Amino acid sequence: MTDVSTILQAAPARPGPGPQPRRGRLGISPLTPVTYLAALLLVGVTVVPLLFVFVDGFKTNAQINSSATALPHPWDTRNYTQMLTSAAFWQPLENSAVIAAIATVLVVVLGAMAAFALSRYAFPGREGLFLLFAVGLLFPINAAALPLYLMLDKLGLLDNPLGVALPEAAFGLPITIVILRPFMREIPGELEDAAVVDGATRIGFFLRILLPLSRPALVTVAVLAFVQSWNQYLIPLLVFTSQQRFTLPLAVANFQTQYAQNTASILAFTALSMLPALGCFIFAQRHLVGGFTGAVKG
Repeated sequence: MTDVSTILQAAPARPGPGPQPRRGRLGISPLTPVTYLAALLLVGVTVVPLLFVFVDGFKTNAQINSSATALPHPWDTRNYTQMLTSAAFWQPLENSAVIAAIATVLVVVLGAMAAFALSRYAFPGREGLFLLFAVGLLFPINAAALPLYLMLDKLGLLDNPLGVALPEAAFGLPITIVILRPFMREIPGELEDAAVVDGATRIGFFLRILLPLSRPALVTVAVLAFVQSWNQYLIPLLVFTSQQRFTLPLAVANFQTQYAQNTASILAFTALSMLPALGCFIFAQRHLVGGFTGAVKG
């Protein structure tokens, strides 16, 4: 096949960056202190409450009632060990993992195919179809609760993991297509022409060239779909009636109702339920930045 680097070198050069912001004598932009201050405020608002949840899980109820903001003295690990050795944590964790995996695979596969068609093909109504997906971002799940429940009831998907995974995938498709379409449009058309000349089909170009080059965007939408499914509360609440099928958000709410006075255990349960989503974000943060950057440029 034709060398990809040769094609990219032959592609017309993009215009250079615009004028740079004026810097002071020390080479520091006047906006830098404001940016750092905004970042610190954002970190304080988002991270500090999470730290309190994790730290207070190492306290006893008496310590929390005495001072909720002080550090544990002594540090007590019984709340976490009890959760990690209890089926009340592991069964919902398995349920959430299965549903999130199904929803993520559906979102990435269907979203990539739809974005490929909307970015590389010209057909009547293409922009209107893309606008329809974009409008889907404004559609709240709460408004679809009743019709969604009735439809799942007719399909026999109540109390079924697919009854949760399929709607989650449907609600995750709009943001997936909005991110993937501009990213795929930025891939040079010369690559597709060279692949066709060398005998590759449209599907071959999609699988062998376009998807590997779109890896940052694919990781981005996969992480977003996984986290959205992991944190989803309303759809599992509508679908599941058996506690054996509860996902982690439902299990945490149910545990909080049953053990309302045991604040320390509730905080430990909540902290453990957040770890997979946080780990997913930390693991894929480099790809997330690249995916969002490509989507904005497109």
